[in-house]
Amino acid sequence: MKIRNCLNPSKPSFSFEFFPPKTDAGVASLLRTVEELAPLEPGFVSVTYGAGGSTRDRTVELVTHIKQQSGIEAMAHLTCVGHTRDELRDVLRRLDAAGIENVLLLRGDPPQGQATFEPVPGGFRYAEELVRFVREEDFNFCIGGACYPEGHVETASREDDLQHLKAKVDAGMDFVVTQLFFDNAFYFDFVERARRVGINVPIVPGIMPITNYEQVQRFTRMCGATVPMRLALQMERVKDQPDAVVQLGVAHATVQCMELLSRGVPGIHFYTLNKSPATRMIVGALKGRS
Repeated sequence: MKIRNCLNPSKPSFSFEFFPPKTDAGVASLLRTVEELAPLEPGFVSVTYGAGGSTRDRTVELVTHIKQQSGIEAMAHLTCVGHTRDELRDVLRRLDAAGIENVLLLRGDPPQGQATFEPVPGGFRYAEELVRFVREEDFNFCIGGACYPEGHVETASREDDLQHLKAKVDAGMDFVVTQLFFDNAFYFDFVERARRVGINVPIVPGIMPITNYEQVQRFTRMCGATVPMRLALQMERVKDQPDAVVQLGVAHATVQCMELLSRGVPGIHFYTLNKSPATRMIVGALKGRS
C-alpha cells in the first residue's frame, strides 16, 4: 500500500515511528512494542536510519519483518549520510526486493563529531538530490520527506526553509511529515505558508508525547522546537515525579491531537521512542471520541 493513499482528512490515519535498536534484546523489545500497538490499526509504521548508515542492515531487516510478519505497512527511512549513489541504489534495491513500497528520504544529520554536513565523494548533499535520484532510477516507491514548522535549525529563515521544502516536493515527494512540535499554532501557520508557495502534498503533523523531562529538554535543544510557556512551567513543577511527567505529556499531546483532527489533518505520526504506553493511551482516547 502506498502511504499517500491512506492520508485522507475524512479518515485520518495514525502512524508510529521507531528507531533500530543496537542489540538483539532491543530488537525483541521493539517487536513487542509493535505487537502492542497493532490493535490500534496504524496506517503505517516507520523505522529510522542511523547516522552514517550505522543501522542500514537493521533498518532493512526491521521494515521487512514488520511488513511480512505483522501485516502493518512499513516505511524505511534513508539518508544521504556516508553513502555514495551506488550504495544508496543497493539499499533501495534491497527494500524493493523485500516488497517495501514506501521510503522517507532525508539528508540526515552530520555524523557525531562533525560540525557540518559533508557528502562523501559520489554522494548527495541535499535530500532533494536523493529524491530526484530515486525518481530517475525508476523505482516505484511512494516517497515521504521531512518538514519543519519552526524552520530547520540550519536555515537562515523560515522562508528559506520553505523554499528548500518546495524543491524537495517538486523533485518528487508524495507527502511530508513534520518535525515534532508542542504548539499547534506553528503547524497551522506552516501549512498555510506552504500552500501559498505551491506545496500541495499532504503535511502530516509529527507528535512526540513527553515522557521524560530531561529527554524533552535535549530534543528541543537539538531541533529548535518551542515548548509553550504554560507547558514548560507545568513540567518544571513535576520534573522530579516521573509518573506525573508522563501524565502531563499524555494530556498535552491528546489535546494537541484533538485540535489537529478537528481541523482536518490527513493523519498523525507519533514519535514513540520505541515505547508503547503513552502512544496507546493517546490513540485510545482519540479513538474513543470518534
